[in-house]
Amino acid sequence: MEERARDRELIQAAIEARERAYAPYSDYLVGAALLTGSGEIYQGCNIENASYGATNCAERTAFFKAVSQGKREFRAIAIVGGKRKSQQGDVFPDIAYPCGICRQVMREFCGPEFRILVGKSAEDYEEYTLKEILPESFGPKWN
Repeated sequence: MEERARDRELIQAAIEARERAYAPYSDYLVGAALLTGSGEIYQGCNIENASYGATNCAERTAFFKAVSQGKREFRAIAIVGGKRKSQQGDVFPDIAYPCGICRQVMREFCGPEFRILVGKSAEDYEEYTLKEILPESFGPKWN
């Protein structure tokens, strides 16, 4: 599958994952879809908690699901999000960028060229590498 088509599929999977978000406090729903080295997709959504420190982001949910299933090689992640009522079909008014903790989790399992897609829709998205969004980072040695 061509990369652009795969990107659209990944963003659409993130949009679907967002529908399962549990965000009764912020009403900010986020979905993520993580592409493994073997081509599998693991979805994640944000899961809030009254004790905010116990909240888990969509990106980490996807990573933890994949890692718990033995996956260790990742190619890309797509992230979409916004307030519950801001979504117009499969289009969001803003882009949801990964937080610092999620960037550090990505750094633990991914190389510098790992692709991060943040989108408003499957047609309107931005692409970054992990090295771009987390410069001068620390973690396992990059090859």
